[in-house]
Amino acid sequence: MVNYKISLAAINDVKEFVNMVMKYDFDVDLVSGRYAVDAKSIMGIFSLDLSKPIELKIHTDEPGNFTKEIEKYIVK
Repeated sequence: MVNYKISLAAINDVKEFVNMVMKYDFDVDLVSGRYAVDAKSIMGIFSLDLSKPIELKIHTDEPGNFTKEIEKYIVK
């Protein structure tokens, strides 16, 4: 499993992020506080508090190009 902190500040960021995640076969979750949602669910993401960074959990040891694709959302 690979973890990152990400920020999805705008509605278009969420749409673009979901489109990126949908291309991959492995599971990806977003965790905010005690809530965890499937990162492939746009409605699930909008149920989270997006005003602060959220935790991204990638359920694979080899994310391949996924990390490079989402790089602009990763909080450094």
